[in-house]
Amino acid sequence: MTTDRVTFQHLDAAGAQEHRDLVADLHRDAYAERIATGEGFAGTEAFLRRFDAYTTRDGFDLVFAHVNGIAVGQAWGWALPPETTWWNGLESEPEPGFTHEDGTRTYALSEIMVRRSWTGQGIAHALHDTLLSARTEQRATLLVRPDNTAAYDAYIRWGWQKAARLRPGWPGAPLMDVLILPLPVTP
Repeated sequence: MTTDRVTFQHLDAAGAQEHRDLVADLHRDAYAERIATGEGFAGTEAFLRRFDAYTTRDGFDLVFAHVNGIAVGQAWGWALPPETTWWNGLESEPEPGFTHEDGTRTYALSEIMVRRSWTGQGIAHALHDTLLSARTEQRATLLVRPDNTAAYDAYIRWGWQKAARLRPGWPGAPLMDVLILPLPVTP
């Protein structure tokens, strides 16, 4: 990890909304290459529509990583409620009951991103562990593009396993792999 001191800031949904401009700035930096392709799903407006919707979820939790007082990364998610639509678009259920949620079973890790100039320094992993080590659910899930090999390889190194494929219901959403990780995580 970077030799600079990394600190973490935890925010609930209201606190995250108060930092919406910073959330957008981190996204524009981390996803600059994909945004430059013109892909609508990756664009800042589409991203912020999703962020605004996610912050309405009960138990929304965001963590910023700061180095020397500068925000260099972020991660967030929420516990899946019984009436979740998270699993809509699943190609097939990997096992009976896989999608059953009760509000305490699965934590959805929705986003993790680091500014491009700070990648490769262990910050994403530290964000991941900081966010997930505080969770009390049985498992975590995330969606990752199969062609995002850098992120995919990192998740596999961190213990995640592929469980299925899913196309989220957001307009222009790509087909994603569903990964699962048993909780708790020890940083």
